[in-house]
Amino acid sequence: MVNYSGDNLTEAQNELYQWIRDYVRDFQHSPSIRQMMNAMGLKSPAPIQSRLKHLQDKGFISWQEGKARTLKLVDEIIDGIPIKGSVAAGGLIETFSDVYENLDITDVFKKKDVFALTVNGDSMIDACIADGDMVLMEPIRDSNSLINGTIVSAMVPGSGTTLKYFFKRGAKIFLEAANPNYEPIELNLDEVIFQGKLLAVWRKI
Repeated sequence: MVNYSGDNLTEAQNELYQWIRDYVRDFQHSPSIRQMMNAMGLKSPAPIQSRLKHLQDKGFISWQEGKARTLKLVDEIIDGIPIKGSVAAGGLIETFSDVYENLDITDVFKKKDVFALTVNGDSMIDACIADGDMVLMEPIRDSNSLINGTIVSAMVPGSGTTLKYFFKRGAKIFLEAANPNYEPIELNLDEVIFQGKLLAVWRKI
């Protein structure tokens, strides 16, 4: 299991994070802002929202700002999943019961500062990313190193954020959807901030 330490958190952030972990373990759902306020001895929601934002930015939780019940922990990941053969998406094939290896997904989470975002909307549906999925993102240190076709989380100050394919053509940046119902977004390089590139998609059925 991935073990996140509190080394990157302030004392206040770590206190809230540990309390949320205990609450989710005990009740199997996320707490409300008011419950967090009461637990931390606060009379205003602002400090809670600030701590949640920092926890999300540091990759400890996934959270839609202003919606406490969307909060999810990002550390309950197992070391390996047994591969038990294959399954056909066409005709029938023989299956195998012997387990020869594990599907190791820990390398994804060992990357520094990985964070999670909850997907809203269907603009990336043809890339198998659906509304309600959680995407795990790796921070982009140098936007000049981005390769065309990379799926990125991009922020346009004053307009919002979006998950799209990245393309650079000449001096222009194009953010393209994986859904023909959405037009490409054309921007100048200085008009966009790249938050991260896609590592994995997490979906609960």
